[in-house]
Amino acid sequence: MPVLAVASELYPLVKTGGLADAAGALPAALAPHGVAVRTLLPGYRQVLARLEQPRKVLEMPGLFGGVARVLEARAAGLDLIVLDAPHLFDRPGGPYTAPDSAEWGDNAARFAALGRAAATIAQTQGFAAVHAHDWQAGLAPAYLRFAPRRIPSLFTIHNLAYQGKFPAAVFPALGLPPEAFRRDGLEYYGAVGFLKAGLWYADAINTVSPSYAEEILTPSGGMGLDGLLRGRAGDLHGILNGLDVEDWNPATDAHLAARFTAEDVAPRAANRAALQKRLGLAPDPDAPLFAFIGRLAWQKGADLLLEAAHALMAGGAQLAIIGSGEGGLEHACRAFAAANPGRAGAFIGFDEGLARLVYGGADALVVPSRFEPCGLAQLAALRYGAVPVVARTGGLADTVIDASPMALAADCATGVQVAPGSADALAAGLRRALALFHDTATWRGMQARGMATDVSWGPSAARYAALLKGLAARHG
Repeated sequence: MPVLAVASELYPLVKTGGLADAAGALPAALAPHGVAVRTLLPGYRQVLARLEQPRKVLEMPGLFGGVARVLEARAAGLDLIVLDAPHLFDRPGGPYTAPDSAEWGDNAARFAALGRAAATIAQTQGFAAVHAHDWQAGLAPAYLRFAPRRIPSLFTIHNLAYQGKFPAAVFPALGLPPEAFRRDGLEYYGAVGFLKAGLWYADAINTVSPSYAEEILTPSGGMGLDGLLRGRAGDLHGILNGLDVEDWNPATDAHLAARFTAEDVAPRAANRAALQKRLGLAPDPDAPLFAFIGRLAWQKGADLLLEAAHALMAGGAQLAIIGSGEGGLEHACRAFAAANPGRAGAFIGFDEGLARLVYGGADALVVPSRFEPCGLAQLAALRYGAVPVVARTGGLADTVIDASPMALAADCATGVQVAPGSADALAAGLRRALALFHDTATWRGMQARGMATDVSWGPSAARYAALLKGLAARHG
């Protein structure tokens, strides 16, 4: 069954977060289930540079102020359809921001063009369904709903906090009928809501973990959209993200100083030593080494970790922090490392090789998010033998089994869960993790069970395939 996926980023071509990982891995995971995915991606400079033998299949004159071409090509092993619209995407900076980190002022037009192109391509190129990812693709279901031919759509929420909200003045340029700009449509508190459009007009909705699917139905987790989501609860599904376990494999990972397997984790010591050297930590083979990888942002709880890190320092542990984000948090991480020389290290930025070294060398990975739709860091940590210490929220709660007395007795624990949003609760969880670390047999058992956990796309791909095929059968 041919499916058109629509995404604003796609690993390994362009990535700012987990959306790229999921959109990049799903096509291969769905193929064994009879779902052939081609992904529509904006024609950013770095994407166009990687295309192999592109072929023009469509021209779209007058697309939000310029001429656009639709290209078919392959790149990095992926089947792509690329919206080559230089007036919208041929520019420096990131997918959403200029080099000075300010959001592009025409993002509404840029991603409305992506949605309109998706609907046109689906109508003319023989696709059975459209799978739209996050707010940047949120208008695709709206354009499809008002298109001549009925093609069903699935809308995936990767993070409800990012909603694509723009002034009402952009609506006339969208080319949608006037009735679309109302409460029962894409109007959102007097503005145009791209994510709301996806939630309202898609035939089915999913998010990236079962727990997050429940949390977003509540006022505290729904980010202002819980009422709409409760109204569509029958069409809402929670499907866990996974990892590409061919790429994420400690036995073959070229980024590691030493490769290892679940049967022989001894080489992890070399990764640990390399990580300590890279971040200026004392070359202590016995100190518990905890790590954080992620955006330095309120959602990710980096501030909570800095408040709770005294528990690690008092327990003789080391702390490695890798990430970037809010300026104040970047400064606070540097300051913490400076105040704890040899015990704490901070790398501000992102480096794929360093991240893999963290997963392959740290004893524990701390994920203290205030909310987390799914999270990939804890999945990578499980796969690479870094025991996760996570907040009990969203996909973190779904993927890590807490080392409670009952779970330890049943030999099923894979990590430590703590209450979200509390530095005190996190500090208590870190102390509990330290105590477990010093019980070598217990820690090794948790590590082994984590590495044996199925974090692949296999089970989730089967659910996506069934959902997409069901939509095509009912609405196609």
